[in-house]
Amino acid sequence: MDFARSDSTDLALKILVAGGFGVGKTTLVGAVSEIRPLRTEEQLTTAGAHVDDLGGVERKTTTTVAMDFGRITIREGLSVYLFGTPGQDRFWFLWDELAQGALGAVVLADTRRLTDCFPAVDFFEHRGIPFVVAVNHFDGTRTFHPDEVSRALDLDGDTPVVLCDARERGSGKTVLITLVEHAGKVHAARVLAETGA
Repeated sequence: MDFARSDSTDLALKILVAGGFGVGKTTLVGAVSEIRPLRTEEQLTTAGAHVDDLGGVERKTTTTVAMDFGRITIREGLSVYLFGTPGQDRFWFLWDELAQGALGAVVLADTRRLTDCFPAVDFFEHRGIPFVVAVNHFDGTRTFHPDEVSRALDLDGDTPVVLCDARERGSGKTVLITLVEHAGKVHAARVLAETGA
């Protein structure tokens, strides 16, 4: 899928927003998108009750079944396309398709359910896709230092961990800037390694 516009001077970057069920992926995409985001949310039903763990997110009533999509224009000729992945195990088969051509990813984490982001961390690590972990703050939860989260997730020391509020546009933009900067460093290091410089 080619996300660049017909004008060859324009550039489009693709970023994934991943993480566990109910962590705030749809909220983050909606908060930062300059267009009305495309959402593929459906109501939770009793049919999924045995597979969807609502522990910690009991008030959640909908779930993403394909993806969320949003767009941000950074400057003239440069846009970022955001793809929010579905969080439940049964939809992970979509991740490989969504990851094609991605500059990097944001892995949203909820400290109440930190283990839920392990599959996303593993997915991006195994595919060599640069990512940052964004710890989404939920009201009434304890705040952890980024170093504590990094150790708990056994992240590579170069992987950024940032605190955020997925509801706040400015907070979401800070997360995306952190990712773009990190991905730029990772890609530059790879080019240098390949050229033997």
